[in-house]
Amino acid sequence: MPEEYLGVATQLFALRKGRTEALVNHGTGWVRMDVVVPARGLIGFRTEFLTETRGTGIMHHVFERFEPWFGELRTRPAGALVADRRGKTTAFAILNLQERGSLFVEPGADVYEGMIVGENARAEDLDVNATKEKKLTNIRSSTAEELVRLIPPRRLSLDQALEYIREDECVEVAPHSVRLRKVELSAQKRQSAASRKARGLAPV
Repeated sequence: MPEEYLGVATQLFALRKGRTEALVNHGTGWVRMDVVVPARGLIGFRTEFLTETRGTGIMHHVFERFEPWFGELRTRPAGALVADRRGKTTAFAILNLQERGSLFVEPGADVYEGMIVGENARAEDLDVNATKEKKLTNIRSSTAEELVRLIPPRRLSLDQALEYIREDECVEVAPHSVRLRKVELSAQKRQSAASRKARGLAPV
């Protein structure tokens, strides 16, 4: 990769418990890294690597050896925005949710309780109503004609989705989409389980 991206590449590998074994600077503005990293740490990594190196990085990987368990990989510091009911998403709801994080769905998408519709800007998960409609009134607003500016949804590939999920989440692969969801769909049961865990009680 170009040497200017060495720092960010090192950080990416460190998050995946990678260990740099060799570093060669060719003197032409390019560097070569040999890194030993757990195979599971490479799931979804190629896309992120190309993004961070602006498409200039070249990556190749081969199996090296078996090693002891390296521990959990925490590559996702943010929580999830989880739909709390079934229905179709609305532009009004998504506009309000944009302030809380990035969305994975667009207006008019079918969602259900327990489906992950976006990434929360904070570390904890948040149950949200992505189907909320704007209340109609007989009073015309002075800004009624303004266009609603929605940020395009963030599309996750299968690799990215597999890397993204936590232990209480899973990936649904449908004919035309890749969706994320909680293993336990019921928001009430998830909150109850979280409460018991916080008090040190065994799950029901």
